[in-house]
Amino acid sequence: MNSHLNKVFHADCVDFLPQLAAESINFVLTDPPYLVGYKSRDGRALANDSGDAWLRPAFREIYRVLQADAYCVSFYGWPHCDKFMQAWREAGFRPVGHLVFPKRYTSSIGNVRCQHEAAYLLAKGSPTARYAVGDVLDWNDYTGNKLHPTQKPTSILLPLIENYSHPDGTILDPFAGSGSALEAARMLGRKWLGIELDAKYHAIASKRLGCEKSQDA
Repeated sequence: MNSHLNKVFHADCVDFLPQLAAESINFVLTDPPYLVGYKSRDGRALANDSGDAWLRPAFREIYRVLQADAYCVSFYGWPHCDKFMQAWREAGFRPVGHLVFPKRYTSSIGNVRCQHEAAYLLAKGSPTARYAVGDVLDWNDYTGNKLHPTQKPTSILLPLIENYSHPDGTILDPFAGSGSALEAARMLGRKWLGIELDAKYHAIASKRLGCEKSQDA
């Protein structure tokens, strides 16, 4: 496990996660594809965002590598919330909280103006949080999505890592994108491990986190 720490691996998490020992991860914080075929205004797309073949096997492995009595926070796409919930429950996770992040801008306009993101707090076993985080967390910072089309600001991720992980624990993001969750973990002095399928975003995350030598599975 030590050889995997503080690195971003260029791999499909479904293929890579079986290499990790069971119950070797203290907290998972991740933003997987939303299954909506998303394309940003400047034409950037996401790998594995049009099909869900990866969804159940990925979360089965995430559950396996997570320690007993530990948490996972996963963002999700509301148009397919049923698929995400089914995958989480089948893996063994128990939903114990729902987090909403109101934005101060509109991401897109359709039937409604999209002005928030959401994530579920999932439990393996019966973990205990360090303190009660509010389930509405302001999205005060705007990244401009410069590094990734769905880039999350580290400011909303810091309290999740601080509250739901142990100071000496290892944080996993199996859909690392540009590395925001890993950067937040590093800022808090946690050990971390990331996996990213897209070569472009893997390179961005590696540079951001100081992993100059590419780590390929």
